[in-house]
Amino acid sequence: MAKNAIQKIAMNAAENIPYDKLMLSQKNVRRIKDGVSIEQLAEDIGRRKLIQSLNVRPMLDGEGEETGTFEVPAGGRRYLALGILIKQKRLAKNEPIPCIVNRGQETSAEEDSLAENLRRADLHPLDQFRAFKTLSDQGLDPDEIGARFFVSPAIVRQRLRLASVSPKLLEFYENDEIRLEQIMAFSISDDHARQEQVWERISSSHTQEPYYIRRLLTETTVRADDRRAVYVGAEAYEAAGGVILRDLFEQDSGGWFQDAALLEQLVFDRLKVDAEAIRAEGWKWVEAAISFPYGHASGMRRIYAEAQELSAEEIERYDALKAEYDKLDADYAKAEDADEAIEAKLDQLGAELDAIDDRPQSYDPAQKDIAGVFVTLAANGELQVDAGFVRSEDEPRTETGDVEEGEEGGAEGQTRSSGDDGEGVVVNGEPVGDGSGDDGEDDCIKPLPDRLVFDLTAQRTLALRNALAGDVDIAIVAALHAFVLQVFYRFAPDTCLEISLKSGSFSQVDGLAETSWAKEIAERHEAWDRDLPDEAEGLWDFLLGLDEASRKALFAHCVSLTLNAVVEPWNRRAKALEHADLLGRSLQFDMVDAGWTPTVEFLGRLTKARILQAVREARGADSAQLIDHMKKDSMAREAARLLERSNWLPEPLRLEIDEVATDAGDAVAGDRSDEAAIDGDAAELPAFLADDADPSSDEPVTIDGDEADHLQAAE
Repeated sequence: MAKNAIQKIAMNAAENIPYDKLMLSQKNVRRIKDGVSIEQLAEDIGRRKLIQSLNVRPMLDGEGEETGTFEVPAGGRRYLALGILIKQKRLAKNEPIPCIVNRGQETSAEEDSLAENLRRADLHPLDQFRAFKTLSDQGLDPDEIGARFFVSPAIVRQRLRLASVSPKLLEFYENDEIRLEQIMAFSISDDHARQEQVWERISSSHTQEPYYIRRLLTETTVRADDRRAVYVGAEAYEAAGGVILRDLFEQDSGGWFQDAALLEQLVFDRLKVDAEAIRAEGWKWVEAAISFPYGHASGMRRIYAEAQELSAEEIERYDALKAEYDKLDADYAKAEDADEAIEAKLDQLGAELDAIDDRPQSYDPAQKDIAGVFVTLAANGELQVDAGFVRSEDEPRTETGDVEEGEEGGAEGQTRSSGDDGEGVVVNGEPVGDGSGDDGEDDCIKPLPDRLVFDLTAQRTLALRNALAGDVDIAIVAALHAFVLQVFYRFAPDTCLEISLKSGSFSQVDGLAETSWAKEIAERHEAWDRDLPDEAEGLWDFLLGLDEASRKALFAHCVSLTLNAVVEPWNRRAKALEHADLLGRSLQFDMVDAGWTPTVEFLGRLTKARILQAVREARGADSAQLIDHMKKDSMAREAARLLERSNWLPEPLRLEIDEVATDAGDAVAGDRSDEAAIDGDAAELPAFLADDADPSSDEPVTIDGDEADHLQAAE
């Protein structure tokens, strides 16, 4: 039996139909605007002409005959875009438009419209990246590419950066073995070998998150907001051949300086130049470093600059300006209406007074000859110059003259006494013989025996102790005198009180000098150092002249520097630490009130179990369960958010550890219910962390449409 012939498919004919013979069909299923706007599509058609035909159907009359007009059920956006070009006089009304004419009407107009939209496959993101790369290779810059495809130049740069990732990794992405977010993270570095090395490291591990990829790619780099990078500057670093890594998809605060060794060398080279310039001002020494440990100037004496003395003419001018300012200010205070002219005059007079008050300060050249300067980088990258430090070995020595007087007295005794043995003694400027008479005595007065001197001065000491105990004010001054000598005067143990004062520097703790507590102590110390007399000889009279409040403040400052509540594994000081707690309770001291908060850096130094315990103690078990599935970095970051305003402290910072619950129960939840109400839903995670709950999600990512918005937001 003969086989049935296969029915051949006949394509709908293509015709050029004048635009004024076309009309938009109401059967088009697209009702909501989405994607590229009609105006943008019109601009695109105006530049490259129509590249996709319209799908049309002939309009029929009552007898089923064609009327010569056609409706457009599929391609309505292109039809409207052509209408815009006609309104702009850029296209003729009767311009022939390429159309596919469906006369068979085997399917409905609605079905054709739906099929055109649903059967269209979006371009794979990788194809878009490569296409943008091809246009770039053809000579188009990001601005031109963006203008042609109605995206921002930043989006184009993102696509070009993604296309520059290692071809091996892009192949993995094409095969759905790597997610788009991971490719975005890899794009930070241009080093394909390093990208592939990192992928080899993480491909077999459970931690493949974008933040971890970025951290591995930048682990040997220096952030652009680091003090070293700010000090050198991106321009100088790049001029020296350095490369800055940039993240086009997330805020990177200026990126990462890739060559840390080059940056360090540039820092030291510039520090050397700056230090030499400061040394040329006449200082004995200048010591420069990126940073110094806390207490690096301990034991050094500080000198300070003094303002230049005002001349008689300057004093006269200052007094005149001040009188004019005060009179004008007093008159203006009585005025009912504001007067801009008077306000401007007051500002002018105030500026002139400030200029005189803020006259240049200078150091005594003689002091600069023995003093030096510490030059370092502040946290913001600015050069920080701390001048006026005198080392102990540079302190001027005051000769007592005892040896010289003894030698001179001995020589004079030899010349004035005949027959002596050359061992004369001088008392009150007169030589004393050896008393070798018949009865062992002569008319000369001998020094008192050492033992007798000891006995007498012991009696005086006890009498002084008794008297001092009866005068509290002088006792405080005496103790304060001993303290200040040790704190502010390196070589001046000129006190009869056997009081020892020790102050730990804790220089091994990184970042301690940047804390608010260290800065307040340093400012207070410098303020007292400026007020104290330059020489220790004048200290006693200075202390006696202080008012009671100032004396107590200075006493408290010196005593505070001796406090040591550090827990050291090699130094068991249980009683001392108990006393520190007792002292803290007496002061009503609390580290939360002092400003301590559990930062991400602190939590990152804990184990995951410790982090969860902290959240459990502060917010309860429910909050801890919200983050127990996270990687450590994400857990530390979210835990810091949960612990905000919770008053939680780690055990070493608590005064009474036994009173703090170690697990969350009903009491913990109850105590913090009100606080949680104030803070809002502290247990609710932000969206980007909530997504972390399903790290295995393989939801497809697209670039056109929604994905374009995603990448733009990521930038």
